[in-house]
Amino acid sequence: MEVRSEGNQVRYYDKLHAPVIPRSRFRVWFIRVCSSIVLWTCLVQLVTVSELWHFNFFSGFTSRIYNTTQRPLQDDVRSAPLPPTLLPPRNYTSNGFLRVSCNGGLNQMRAAICDMVTVARLLNLTLVVPELDKKSFWADHSGFEEIFDVRHFIDSLRDEVRIVKRVPKKFSSKNGYSTLEMRPVSWSNEKYYLEQILPLFSKHKVVHFNKTDARLANNGLPIDLQKLRCRVNYQALKFTPQIENLGQKLVQILRERGPFVALHLRYEMDMLAFSGCTLGCTNEEAEDLKRMRYAFPSWREKEIVSEERRSQGLCPLTPEEAALVVQAFGFDRETHIYIAAGEIYGGERRLAQLRAAFPRIVKKEALLALDELQQFQNHSSQMAALDFMVSIASNTFIPTYDGNMAKLVEGHRRDSGFKKTILLDRKKLVQLLDMHQNGTLPWNKFADSVRQVHEKRMGQPTYRRVIVDKPKEEDYFYANPHECLCEGTKCDDLLDPHNSSQVR
Repeated sequence: MEVRSEGNQVRYYDKLHAPVIPRSRFRVWFIRVCSSIVLWTCLVQLVTVSELWHFNFFSGFTSRIYNTTQRPLQDDVRSAPLPPTLLPPRNYTSNGFLRVSCNGGLNQMRAAICDMVTVARLLNLTLVVPELDKKSFWADHSGFEEIFDVRHFIDSLRDEVRIVKRVPKKFSSKNGYSTLEMRPVSWSNEKYYLEQILPLFSKHKVVHFNKTDARLANNGLPIDLQKLRCRVNYQALKFTPQIENLGQKLVQILRERGPFVALHLRYEMDMLAFSGCTLGCTNEEAEDLKRMRYAFPSWREKEIVSEERRSQGLCPLTPEEAALVVQAFGFDRETHIYIAAGEIYGGERRLAQLRAAFPRIVKKEALLALDELQQFQNHSSQMAALDFMVSIASNTFIPTYDGNMAKLVEGHRRDSGFKKTILLDRKKLVQLLDMHQNGTLPWNKFADSVRQVHEKRMGQPTYRRVIVDKPKEEDYFYANPHECLCEGTKCDDLLDPHNSSQVR
C-alpha cells in the first residue's frame, strides 16, 4: 500500500493505484448503511400499519411516500369500516340444536327470529340459522342470507347464544339421530319452555319448530330475556349490504326533498282477501278476493261481511279514506308522501283521489332506476325491507292497518327516540268518515275530531296494555318494548301515562 500526501490530506492507494478507504472509516460507512436499511424497513412497516388501522400520526408519511402508486389503495382502506370488536363467546354446555322455520311475511318472520334466539338462550341451546318461509302467499324464495347479514347475526350474539349455519352431520338420521318436528304453543311463557320443551332435547338432540309466529308471550318474562329480544331486533338483524345501501339511497333522495311522511297503505290484494274488506271494489274484484280467500286453507274465515268488519275497525283504510284522514291531520298539498306498500289493489284508479290531494306522492319504483330494483324483483321480502327502512327513517309514519310491519316499525321508531307514529283508531275513524261523507259532519269539525281522537296516539312513551289470558288483544311486545326504552332514565318518569304530543 502506498501513502501519498495531497495538500492537507493523506490518501491511501493499493498496488493498482486505486484509492483505499481506511478500515476505521469503512466500518463507520458500513454501520451507517446498515442503520439506514433498518430504519427504512421499520418505517415501511409502520406505514403499512398506519394504512390498515388509520393511525393519523403516520398519515403525513403515507401521503408523501405513496402519493401516486398507493393512492387508490389508500382511498379504499380509509373508506372501509374498522373491524368490529367482538364480545367473547358465552361458555356453556349446549343441550341440543334448535332448528326453526319461520312463517309469514318479512316482519312476522323478523319477530319470530327474535323470539327463537331468546328461547335458545333460555334453554341453553345451539340455534341453527333460521329458515325463512318460501310457501306463503308472497312466494319469496329468499333465504336468510339473502335478506339479513348472516355473519353479523352470528357474531353479534356470540356472547348470548351459539348460532351455527347447519346441524353437524354427526346428528343426521344416518347416524341414528331423529329430528323432532313440532310447533310450540302460541304466546307461551318461560315456564312452558323450561318444563315442556327442554326435556325433549334429552331424547332428541335436534328439535325443529315448524311454526314460529307469536310463540313467546308479550309479558311476564324476565327483564334480561325481554332486552335480548330487543337486542336481536335492533342490533343483530341487519339487512344485507345490498339492501342497506339501496335503502339508504332511497332515504337520502327523500330527505333531500324535505320532510316526508311514510304512508303504509296496506290496501293490497292479500290483505283485502284475508280480511274480507271490499269497500270501493267492483263486484268482479270482490269475487276475486273471495276466491283467493278460499284458496288458502290457513285463512280460516271464509264468509265475511265487509260492512261488519269495517264498522269494527278491522279493515285497512281505503286510499280514498286515507286521503281525507291525512288531510285532517294538517298535511297540505306540498307534503312529500312515500307509499310504503306493494301493488295497490285497483291500481291507479284507487290512488286518484290520494294523488289529487297530495301530488308529491312517490313509490320506490319512481325514485330508483329499473336496473337498481331489478335484483329485488320477484322477491317481496327484499322489497318490503326497503319500505321498512324508509318507514323507520321518515319524519312521520302513518300505517293504515296495524299489521306486522306497522307494529315492528312502530317499535323501531320508539327505540329511535319516539319518532312520530300516528296510530290510527280505525273504529272511530270509520264513524267520523261516514258522518263527514253523508254531510252530517262538516270538514272543520271532522278534522278537529280526528286530531282530538289521536292526541295520545302519536307513538309517545307509554306502557304496554296488558290483558290477562288474552294475548291477541293486548299490546304487542315488538310495537312497544317499554322494558328496552328506559336505559339511563326512570321508566316511571319517561313512561308517564298522561304523556301526549301535539299533532302538527
